[in-house]
Amino acid sequence: MTHPLIPQIVELAAPIAASLGLEVVGAVFHTHQRPPALRVDIRNPVSNTSLQDCEQMSRALEAALDATDLIPDAYVLEISSPGISRQLSSDQEFVSFKGFGVIVSAIAAKEGQQEWTGQLISRDEKAVYINQKGRAIAIPRDAIAKVQLEEK
Repeated sequence: MTHPLIPQIVELAAPIAASLGLEVVGAVFHTHQRPPALRVDIRNPVSNTSLQDCEQMSRALEAALDATDLIPDAYVLEISSPGISRQLSSDQEFVSFKGFGVIVSAIAAKEGQQEWTGQLISRDEKAVYINQKGRAIAIPRDAIAKVQLEEK
């Protein structure tokens, strides 16, 4: 379950990331740790996310979080990059990674197949579309467990 502060944190972090040429791709607040840890995942849409990107985002977000007092108690802020081999979830990610190799895993086997590999074409409210050896394939969204970038 998502921590109730995550939407506010992402709302605060997104314009900060944009001003640095970055995107926020996720956030998790691990409150079971002492002190709690807030991890914000960022991505550089132009090049590989660098350590410098993470450092800049950390400084800027830390200052903004301190100014808002959104998290009143002590916590650890972690800024990281989820890496290239990860699951796609947002509409923006499906647009950004159009043409990239993906692996689509189904919840259950469909017509004897549980996994498809191909180049991402698009996603709409009904299906995820991939190009598999020159053939467009539509996989119904309600049958999909996950869509992950293919490791090269």
